[in-house]
Amino acid sequence: MGMGKPSGVWWTPWLAVVLVHWLLCATERRRGPVVEASHEVFASLQSVPASVVDNRLRTGYHFQPPRNWINDPNGPMYYNGVYHLFYQYNPNGSVWGHIVWAHSVSTDLVNWIALEPAIRPSKPFDINGCWSGSATVLPGNRPVIFYTGIDPQQRQLQNVAYPKDLSDRYLREWVKPDYNPAIAPGDGINASAFRDPTTAWRGPGSHWKLVVGSKWNRRGKAILYRSRDFVHWVKAKHPLHTVKDTGMWECPDFYPVAVKGRRGLDTSAYGDGVKHVLKVSLDLRRYEYYTLGKYYHYQDKYVPDNTSADDHTGLRYDYGNFYASKTFFDPKKQRRILWGWANESDAKHVDIAKGWAGIQAVPRTIWLDSSGRQLVQWPIEELESLRGKHVVVEHKKVSGGDTFEVEGINSSQADVEVAFEVSGLEKAEAFDPSWATDAEALCGQKRAHVKGGVGPFGLLVLASANMEEKTAVFFRIFKAEHKHVILMCHDPTRSSMRPNLYRPTFAGYVDVDIAKTGKISLRSLIDHSVVESFGAEGKTCITSRVYPSLAIGKDAHLFVFNNGLADVKVSELKAWEIRRPLMNGA
Repeated sequence: MGMGKPSGVWWTPWLAVVLVHWLLCATERRRGPVVEASHEVFASLQSVPASVVDNRLRTGYHFQPPRNWINDPNGPMYYNGVYHLFYQYNPNGSVWGHIVWAHSVSTDLVNWIALEPAIRPSKPFDINGCWSGSATVLPGNRPVIFYTGIDPQQRQLQNVAYPKDLSDRYLREWVKPDYNPAIAPGDGINASAFRDPTTAWRGPGSHWKLVVGSKWNRRGKAILYRSRDFVHWVKAKHPLHTVKDTGMWECPDFYPVAVKGRRGLDTSAYGDGVKHVLKVSLDLRRYEYYTLGKYYHYQDKYVPDNTSADDHTGLRYDYGNFYASKTFFDPKKQRRILWGWANESDAKHVDIAKGWAGIQAVPRTIWLDSSGRQLVQWPIEELESLRGKHVVVEHKKVSGGDTFEVEGINSSQADVEVAFEVSGLEKAEAFDPSWATDAEALCGQKRAHVKGGVGPFGLLVLASANMEEKTAVFFRIFKAEHKHVILMCHDPTRSSMRPNLYRPTFAGYVDVDIAKTGKISLRSLIDHSVVESFGAEGKTCITSRVYPSLAIGKDAHLFVFNNGLADVKVSELKAWEIRRPLMNGA
């Protein structure tokens, strides 16, 4: 079949305009009084008809279905020239519940076609929900989905599904073998905390291996399973990895990265020149962390490096509203791509009124930093095909207390890249060592309006003309005992005039020797109700959901600001309007 009109459940003329961008991954990232906990069911709300509110806050180039609830990206993969994105979806409403595996396809990761859901609850082993999982391509070029099903006893079971017709380019239909569940919770496993199987890998031996997230009391676990035939699975004697006091490990991801260069690796790559990444989503805290380390294939053991903490204070892909992420290897361009889910920060009754909830963050290419201490992320290059009208600002001094507007584009849907030159480091504020493990608290204390020494400086995005509304994306530089510390922050506390919004500050530290380089870069993707920022070429990333009431559409403005004592210089700023993709892309 060609890339023609599919018989999808949402195919309407209106969809061709709106449907272009979709979902994100995970289980629900809501932290605060207005947000429900993971997997909380609102039975009375799941089928409430929507009365659409201001649809101008829908994203334009992010992956988002036209209506209803979405969360985790389940099993992204590239197969026979087509990118597949599966994701958690509630076809009956805009709150979590009735979860199926929705399915969309693309040839460029930008333009998407919606298909019928790939997997729906239909068997005893998944009758109460088809939850997250992963896709693996087996020898003979045969894809398989591994997913968590919920049975009548509310046990979490690991099941497989295969394409019904491999000649169908889009793999529209999937079948579930009668031997499911492939993996059931055995003795010593909490059947209510046993989910989200990873992409399988096969190392030097003949066994396939995969990990299932779990916990025992407050100890998070990545439980390892092995199989020779992908049908019969045996639990390893010990977890691949486990850490106390971290709670349930949702959406684990385990994959190799090259020690040198940006080339992605197939999930089964092993040997010299390779490190491994173990990422887990912490249900207890509603964010994710990862470690880099050494995988010992024959011992079924993963040992993290000692370069970062192996707990909730460790490294994160994204220090904002980003959860239940999943990577996949793209053989077409030899890269590893990261998908992540960004939930709403709105109250659930507003989600119900507008009829939609959840988006997918833009796909990001991911690789190991040259330091070997962290990963680096950057929006996929295909996104640049959507760039349109643009403006350039060069060699602009921004004195302390100054602000200037970047004019000439509609900045409600934009891509902004800016390079700052920093001087006057002697004016940097002293860094309290107690701040080292909680950048978010420091950002909350020293927000954009709080004057500093070197910084805060950066962008004010989705701002109203008089700046009653604004979301600040900025850096602030401190002087520690032997080095400078760079804080990168999202401050949406003044992002909207609407009351009762969840507007947390988000922050992370940036590993740059500013005394040596004198420069730091920032890229922000702005899309109506989401801001994704990449500091220092992708070393630190932050995502926020915001809901302006004034700074919408052509009434959204973009400013550069400096609220520190030291001057900064914009050596170059480029800002592009971003076009909406076409739903039926090439």
